[in-house]
Amino acid sequence: MLPSRAVDIGLQNPSRESPNLLQLKVVRIEALTPRISRFELISAGGDILPIFTAGSHIDIGLPNEETRSYSLLNDSGETHRYVLGVLREPEGLGGSVYLHDRLKVGDVLTSTPPSNDFTLYEAAEVSILIAGGIGITPIMSMAARLAVLGKNFTLHYCARSAEEAAFLNELRARHGDRVKTHFDGGDPARYLDVKALLATRPPGAHVYVCGPLPLIRDTIAATADWPAGTVHYELFKGNAADLRAENKDLPFDIVCKRAGKTFTVPADKSILAVLKAEGFKVKTLCTTGRCGTCRVTYLSGKVDHRDDVLDDEERETVLQVCVSRAMPGETLVLDL
Repeated sequence: MLPSRAVDIGLQNPSRESPNLLQLKVVRIEALTPRISRFELISAGGDILPIFTAGSHIDIGLPNEETRSYSLLNDSGETHRYVLGVLREPEGLGGSVYLHDRLKVGDVLTSTPPSNDFTLYEAAEVSILIAGGIGITPIMSMAARLAVLGKNFTLHYCARSAEEAAFLNELRARHGDRVKTHFDGGDPARYLDVKALLATRPPGAHVYVCGPLPLIRDTIAATADWPAGTVHYELFKGNAADLRAENKDLPFDIVCKRAGKTFTVPADKSILAVLKAEGFKVKTLCTTGRCGTCRVTYLSGKVDHRDDVLDDEERETVLQVCVSRAMPGETLVLDL
């Protein structure tokens, strides 16, 4: 995702004429489990593909004029192909269902060049990689890179069962005993004990985690005393606010000053969702507070900023409508 970066991440469909976009041809589709498939893409024009770093993703345009973001799982040294692993999510935003049910070998997709929000620190003395389910996709590329560099790492792969652990045989064949598996059958009481795993930090260690929110929450909690910059995570869906132990969001009002309209943002919806429902056109990219695309100027009100991109000065005047909320009891007046 993201998985989708894993993520499923919606954005407005870019023009196919943009010189920065790629045309990618599907050359292989392989079902790995009942819900996970591998998709291999090459340049439709036979060109060398833009290089990428471990942990990168690409944003793929879909026929419904939206895009979805998917991690690249293959070796970052490869320039002839991009490989994706996608979990079919019927309750998702539609991207994974389209890829599984309608995409065929020979189809051409429009994609952004690779970008990376989940960067591997290659100089670490020890790397601890933790993946849950389809979160294995960016972690696979990291493991491959660390192996090429001859670095010390372990990969902890969590899944319901061995049958549902995509790429497991491939990972074991390549990395051997470095791959540690944990199968819980979907029982929360049997989840990986991250607290015990990370109780003692090896000197110079960095940890990387991608997967369901409970796994990420547990990892962050277990590493609360680790040095800043040594704990890395990638969210499939949502944003950093979702990592809070409890979500006590309240409804609040927004005033669109120029339009002369007032709307209530429910506890379970974002400002962005309300604006779109009311016919406002707001440019979006990630919808998770990580890209800075949907920023809107606000004129008054105290903001609960939940994004990962705005600096302190910017937060004095703009907010990200995909994730930001009003402080309790506040009304936000927007320059819309």
